[in-house]
Amino acid sequence: MTNNIIKPSILPGFMELLPSEQILFNKMLDIIRDNYERFGFLPIDTPVIEKAEVLLAKGGGETEKQIYRFEKGDTDLALRFDLTVPLARYVSQYFSELTFPFRRYHIGKVYRGEKAQRGRFREFYQCDIDIIGNGKLDIVNDAEIPSIIYSTFKDLGFDSFTIKINNRKVLKGFFENLGISDSTEVLRTIDKLEKIGLNKVEDELKKQGLDQNTIKEITQFIQISGTNEEKLQSLEELKIKNDIFQEGLEELTAVNHYVKAFGVPEENYIIDLTIARGLDYYTGTVYETFLDDYPNIGSICSGGRYDNLAGYYTKQKLPGVGISIGLTRLFYQLTEAKLIKCEDVSLTKVLIIPMKGCLDQAIEIASGLREKDINTQIYMETGKMGKKFGFADKLDIPFTLVIGEEEIKQGRYSLRNMETGEQEMLSMEELITTLGDVK
Repeated sequence: MTNNIIKPSILPGFMELLPSEQILFNKMLDIIRDNYERFGFLPIDTPVIEKAEVLLAKGGGETEKQIYRFEKGDTDLALRFDLTVPLARYVSQYFSELTFPFRRYHIGKVYRGEKAQRGRFREFYQCDIDIIGNGKLDIVNDAEIPSIIYSTFKDLGFDSFTIKINNRKVLKGFFENLGISDSTEVLRTIDKLEKIGLNKVEDELKKQGLDQNTIKEITQFIQISGTNEEKLQSLEELKIKNDIFQEGLEELTAVNHYVKAFGVPEENYIIDLTIARGLDYYTGTVYETFLDDYPNIGSICSGGRYDNLAGYYTKQKLPGVGISIGLTRLFYQLTEAKLIKCEDVSLTKVLIIPMKGCLDQAIEIASGLREKDINTQIYMETGKMGKKFGFADKLDIPFTLVIGEEEIKQGRYSLRNMETGEQEMLSMEELITTLGDVK
């Protein structure tokens, strides 16, 4: 029989946590959800499995290589690889039942058949918000997004982080003005500035066939420095007569103004002209967020403005702006960097230990405490008292409550503080007050 035992293991690229880690993960998820709801976003959820034709409407590229796709009967199916494509399908499908601007949040697992490596996952949680307009969407929405990022990461316990903001129209108009009609490769190179340095950026631009003057203008552009206002002033002073550039500059100026109005401190956001993001998707404002002391972790929250969310599913023009937090990857990286620590091994506030013949009363008391939202567990097993207290100790349960015949007669119960060892006899009302105050 033992020869048939299969070694328990999971596939590479999937995360599985011990209860103490899961408690911390869930707390982070709850903080993100609470912030999203505080800003008026509505929850949605979509099926993990979609029709392949829906997910692959855009067709080709990396998506098709990474997608998990299979057939069941004569139906071509695929696992969702992000939460944006399902959102596009959802908004198109329920268009007449939704109120616009439609503000939704979606927290769920997505699947990508990437090469499994440290910190890269094939199954991972994304926490997305998007604001979708019907036909148009005011630029002020773009300025509210950084305030949501700020509020969320403050509540997650971070102080030193920077939200980097740019506008794709500024970049597109600038390159058009230089006579570069397809700026995709140039943008990819600029996006690598922090990783490879200015000299290597210039080398790559040379290889793309750009002349020395053009390269000089590009490097001067991406090195524009100063305060946010000074950067905007420098962009004005370039006197670029290109409609797309001017539109982008107006939007960037408006976003900078309103981000302040939304209360984001100036030390937590900057205009960064090297931020490009999602080259074939974002069309206006773009964001990336970095922990100041741990830049190697990379962007912990990113997103931007797009012109048409659901062009593959409807004729309605649906512009939007949104961000995504890859929670699984973020949790992994913060744990690896020892920036977060699992402290709770249980969620129970009190362990009830019934003496022989007192289980009925223990169950009744447990029910009374739970009705008052006090997380309560009963120790059901037989054994020595030392073993029972040891169980509470291992799970770091802060209190134990012994229920014996004498306690039942008196209507007062022995509550032990497991940290200090102190015991006191308390009535049911006093128990509820004392345990209700425990954080």
